[in-house]
Amino acid sequence: MSEEFKQISLKPGFMKHNGGVMFKTISDTEYEFKSTIKENHLNAAGITHGGYLSALIDAGAGTAAHRSAENAPCVTISLDLKFIGASRIGDEIIGNVKILKKTKTLIFLFCELKCNNKTITSASGVWKILKVK
Repeated sequence: MSEEFKQISLKPGFMKHNGGVMFKTISDTEYEFKSTIKENHLNAAGITHGGYLSALIDAGAGTAAHRSAENAPCVTISLDLKFIGASRIGDEIIGNVKILKKTKTLIFLFCELKCNNKTITSASGVWKILKVK
């Protein structure tokens, strides 16, 4: 089921403005996304801003939730982040998402961001599947 990475930031908005997110499906419960760190993603210390990493996880994991919910709209209920390491300009960040549990209305998942094969951020989150009328 694996596919090539495709740009998911096609409509104007925050993630497209910040360089976009590349995404691919690995299986029904595993997904991967990536982004390359640019100067505008850095904080005053010269490392990737935690706000950008948070937004990247929300976009990538949110897309995974959306795809695992048969493309139904999903919104973030909670997102618990742990900042473990750092990344710098030019680094490629790879996000891995694992769907842990899916009910009729909720999706529980775990996400990990890696840079140079080292974990820099981990997150667990819950997404609400919205009813389409």
